[in-house]
Amino acid sequence: MQERQTTIKQLFANPVRLLAPMEGLTDPLMRQILTQIAADLGRPYDWSVSEFIRVTQHVLPAHVFYKYVPELHHDAKTASGTSIHIQLLGSEAQLMAENAAHACELGAPAIDINFGCPAKTVNSHRGGSVLLDEPEVMYDIISAVRQAVPANIPVSAKIRLGYTDTSRMDDIRGAIAASGADWLTIHARTKTQGYKPPAYWDKIQAFNSLKIPVIANGEIWNSEHAQNCMAQSGTTHLMLGRGAVTRPDLIAQVDCGLDSEMSNTPTLLWQDLIAHQIRFLQGAAKSDIVLVGRYKQWLAMLTKGYSEAKILWDSIKREKNKTAIISALQMSGR
Repeated sequence: MQERQTTIKQLFANPVRLLAPMEGLTDPLMRQILTQIAADLGRPYDWSVSEFIRVTQHVLPAHVFYKYVPELHHDAKTASGTSIHIQLLGSEAQLMAENAAHACELGAPAIDINFGCPAKTVNSHRGGSVLLDEPEVMYDIISAVRQAVPANIPVSAKIRLGYTDTSRMDDIRGAIAASGADWLTIHARTKTQGYKPPAYWDKIQAFNSLKIPVIANGEIWNSEHAQNCMAQSGTTHLMLGRGAVTRPDLIAQVDCGLDSEMSNTPTLLWQDLIAHQIRFLQGAAKSDIVLVGRYKQWLAMLTKGYSEAKILWDSIKREKNKTAIISALQMSGR
């Protein structure tokens, strides 16, 4: 336990900046691209969290963990050196514990537990944010995982402010406090509020009485949002989600204005982003159809951050040929 406490103290010695787990978005390929960009800009992510791995009826075989987190083959780090924590989702405490222990055997540096996913298909099977209405189950899961994994491995949880409303916040906080979680990430909306602005950063303050680090998440799209989030939430630790996909240089922008030495914060221009997009389209282990679909998803998000992306999107949104898309992408930088 002493080793784990030292590790956590080191992890949170400075304000942390994390890349969020987003199902169907921050998959291994996207993690590789975004963490590489962050490293190239001189402000690497402190760590990232995998998409959730769903636990249902049995201990998952190794190949499932490797599918979601191929970084396990490389010391659980991306090529740029960013550590990847394993996120699990489920409702059976003992089964979650056994899968967490297996993930650690495969090299997971930390285990995160998902109590925030708002997807109907997940919630209907008692996974994700629906468990915010069952704080006692949350406690059972976190404490079982904490007991099952090696003492030096951190266990964290990611939550929303509640399921349909915030009426259970005190109970949720109590469950987290008693569970042995090493830190907590909070998406500052309820499940019902989904991803609709605004995020209620001020409500995160209620969790700052916990004797563990608290990380704020939700609706951080630029430096001003980051500063407002930190001021309202009372925590300096941030997890970046859709904003980091829309502007891959967001990680280098969030602290702009807080540190005089960052007056010349590096910015990723569209021309600089083209090579990363091409590398995404040339990703291994995915068919061209899948890659084109995933790329269009990303490009649609980039239109919110780059005017050039909107022009490119209008020209290729019906294009299915990967080679043609790469050609159009190359031309967009001229």
